[in-house]
Amino acid sequence: MSAYGRDDWRPSLGTAWRAAAPGGIDRRTFLKISVTAAGGLLVACQRTPQPAGETSTAKAPAPPASPGVALGVFVRIDPDGNTVIGARGAEIGQGVKTSLPMIIAEELDADWSKVRVEQLPLGVVRIDKEPGLDWKYGPQGAGGSTNVSDAWQDLRQVGAKARWLLLQAAAKHWQADASTLDTQPGLVVHPDGRTLGYGKLVAMAATFTAPTEDVALKTPTDYRIIGKPTRVVDAEDIVTGRAQYGIDATLRGALVAVVARCPYFDGELDAFDASETRKIPGVRDVLVLPGPKHGEPLTQNLATGVAVIADDTWAAIKGRRALKVQWKQGPYADESSASLDAQCTRLLQGKGQRVRNDGDFDAARRKAARVIEAVYRVPYVSHCPLEPQNACAHVQADRVDIIAPMQSPSGASRVANAITGIDRFSIDVAMTRCGGGFGRRLTNDFVAEAVLLSKLTGKPIKVVWTRDDDLHHDFFRPFGHHHMLAALDDQGAISGWAHRLASASKYYRREDAKPEDMWQAELYPDDFPAATIPNLRMEWFAVDSGMTRGSWRAPAHTANAFAIQSFIDEIAQATGRDPLALQLRMLGAPRELKYEGHGGPVFDTGRLAGVLKLAADTIRWGRALPKGRGLGIAGHFTFGGYAAHAMEVSVDAGGEYRIERCVCAVDVGRQINPLGVEAQMMGGTIDGLSTARNLEISIAGGRVVQNDFAGYPLLQMKDAPDVEVVSIKSDRDPVGAGEMGISSAAPALTNALFAASGIRIRSLPIRDQLKPRSDTAAG
Repeated sequence: MSAYGRDDWRPSLGTAWRAAAPGGIDRRTFLKISVTAAGGLLVACQRTPQPAGETSTAKAPAPPASPGVALGVFVRIDPDGNTVIGARGAEIGQGVKTSLPMIIAEELDADWSKVRVEQLPLGVVRIDKEPGLDWKYGPQGAGGSTNVSDAWQDLRQVGAKARWLLLQAAAKHWQADASTLDTQPGLVVHPDGRTLGYGKLVAMAATFTAPTEDVALKTPTDYRIIGKPTRVVDAEDIVTGRAQYGIDATLRGALVAVVARCPYFDGELDAFDASETRKIPGVRDVLVLPGPKHGEPLTQNLATGVAVIADDTWAAIKGRRALKVQWKQGPYADESSASLDAQCTRLLQGKGQRVRNDGDFDAARRKAARVIEAVYRVPYVSHCPLEPQNACAHVQADRVDIIAPMQSPSGASRVANAITGIDRFSIDVAMTRCGGGFGRRLTNDFVAEAVLLSKLTGKPIKVVWTRDDDLHHDFFRPFGHHHMLAALDDQGAISGWAHRLASASKYYRREDAKPEDMWQAELYPDDFPAATIPNLRMEWFAVDSGMTRGSWRAPAHTANAFAIQSFIDEIAQATGRDPLALQLRMLGAPRELKYEGHGGPVFDTGRLAGVLKLAADTIRWGRALPKGRGLGIAGHFTFGGYAAHAMEVSVDAGGEYRIERCVCAVDVGRQINPLGVEAQMMGGTIDGLSTARNLEISIAGGRVVQNDFAGYPLLQMKDAPDVEVVSIKSDRDPVGAGEMGISSAAPALTNALFAASGIRIRSLPIRDQLKPRSDTAAG
């Protein structure tokens, strides 16, 4: 029986976890805990491991007959040598359930064909020198493409120290010097050729104490697992329907809740009639779910609602349909997409908050031989994961159990503590595989709903959202207008650059948000071309909007890259220069520039130039094309990694376009799993193209207009190109690849469309802007 169906369900590792304080647990303490603390690692292994190699058909080893012996909290080995490795990060499709265990397995020198991976629940530990909750397994969330970079040093030491323990055990068994011994996958090797399997040594190895200082790591030339294309560990479960997503999980005896939420931004419940709802078979109760007041921080559930509690999902949905609810519109009843656009236009006539101010842009503009300017618009967009939000919670007198697909398990624990007052050591949080995240599941409003309703009813509750819930009540990527200006001297060089952004900050209702810092989530002052142009100014203008907003895949990078890379292309076209040549000239000689934002501390101009050149070479940039065809290119630095897109498109006389070829070049440093990197670049590219082509959340009367995929049409297979991924080979420390593949996709596409049609797309989505009409100017 699945643990998810037990009355006494409780994760086997850890209990609770706090949000990371700045700096978090120190590395030495983490390594001490992770290697010397004994286990509890869940061994009910039902995942099918995939050996290194894209085409491997090796079958999984039989489940271990014995629970095995723990070497710390990440590794457990049974007498037959079957190895269980714990995956700490939230798996939202980015592949960390495979890549992070690969790091441990490499330094352990494990036999990957005998490795099983189990998702670790939320874990904590008390630190004497720092009372309270702290990391047990290290970072466990998913955001900012940080999982791999955070894990690279620490998890290698986890594996290496477990290997060190096995070497000590073998040395004792053979009465040999441990320094003379070596390992092969799953084996310790004596100089005379004798071998002992890890399974024979693990019990003795567990009696030794690992050193607190770092131990020697492998040299990259000895890697057997890292750098090898490896299928995700639960690929077979996914394609056969056995993988457990949040929507599949439940707690025994759980009732299902479907909530009718107020559709208006900061609206309120006026009245409701549930008499017809209560007649529906299976409906147990109807409860009011209070929401935040106007202006309050959005720390728990997102909106006021009426919850229908039922025996199953269908009864709850039918019950919600039968509700008669009247809502009060709230303070944003007049908000619309048109009013927000007008607000941006008005704001950009004035002066904004200075974000960066190098040199004297005004003087450069006055002296300029030519000034080029354009305004680019990006809309609100939804995350729209295929698995809608859901969560299970059971609040009892002294503990809380939570199961959900989430990106921030620490946030779920914090929310449950705030609602119930129960100590976070008594709040158990289990992460399931997520059917997409993209930043949406960094906020835990859906968990808050489940916890609140369980507290109110005294029963385990599973909250299930519908597609329209997900579209109406998202934390949307902010919309904005980007006013770009370039001053050109008499030689055609860019002497001045201004980026002026009017947008609605995603920080607007965070507990710790300061008015003077709202721009930080919208403009990144060290983004290219900063520090490459002598006179450069960035300004931000705060747009007032009731729309809930938050993190999105590569948050503001997607919007900023569209504006910056489109504008560089415009400058090139306006001055008769090649767009790639202009961008390479702006980047200049390879050098490291200061980058204080996420992904820093440096931005390497040579690495961005490298991916641009690789993309250009792959697509054969500069070749002559027939009428109606065009090439476009764009690149961007996102969260420590570099990616560029080059596209070839065709546009017919009716304005229909097709992506004939799509290349994505990437530099993420050393690739833990090249197959995973390729998948992320493909997924990010398709995500970027889908968003650019069709997607916009529009507002009318203080509420979201779209209800389903008909109104929010994701990219269809017939319109999706094959994505060719090419990589820069590198021995630099790795970074995550989950987000960098999206940023430059849209501008590469729109630049190619201009080259093919002569129509400049300055407002996303593209939709029918290429269709013949009298006013073909798209900007």
